[in-house]
Amino acid sequence: MNMLIRIICLLGGYCFGLIQTSYLYGRLKGIDIRQSGSGNAGTTNALRVLGKKAGLIVFLGDILKGVAACSLVHIILNSMDYGNVYLYVLYAGLGVVLGHNFPFYMQFKGGKGIAATSGMIIGLWDIRIILIELVVFVVIVAITKYVSLGSICLVIGFLILYSIFAIKGSYHFASDAKMIESIIVAGVITLLAIVRHSANIKRLISGTENKLSFGAKKEA
Repeated sequence: MNMLIRIICLLGGYCFGLIQTSYLYGRLKGIDIRQSGSGNAGTTNALRVLGKKAGLIVFLGDILKGVAACSLVHIILNSMDYGNVYLYVLYAGLGVVLGHNFPFYMQFKGGKGIAATSGMIIGLWDIRIILIELVVFVVIVAITKYVSLGSICLVIGFLILYSIFAIKGSYHFASDAKMIESIIVAGVITLLAIVRHSANIKRLISGTENKLSFGAKKEA
């Protein structure tokens, strides 16, 4: 039964992740976002190619699918008085990220999963992590103007914070094995984000990474 719940959460999350906000919005404007700008089907590329309004819509859409999937798991399992809820929430979050990054109907060419991961973080319903992560991301991007650096720090910070709170017993796991498993799932989500940002990391090291600019192309 526990394995079945894991699979349902993972597949359910993947279905939520398939809602490709940037691709769908771009199509409405007659643009395939994957063939414009950086070619990434995510918020930053939508901002640069389609403008601030598009960037905001895509950002909110990608966050909301993570929030919705994870919150649904919270609500259903809590109503059933089921244990280890945070483990299954993380499986749903992993599914959302996989669906966003590797959508089957787009030849598995999606985004980098940062907004979707942010939605999952909100969907954990831990205000401590939400507030700390928000400050970390905003401060780093405001100082450096590198969205990629802020994104990488966001996911690493999430793994560190979640691990600390999980080990301290904040999430009431039935066993240490379930707690460790949840940290491993969080680690996989973090690793996915870092791997998807490998090109950005190389550019950050070489000093050629693009900085955030609000001089993006205006929408027609």
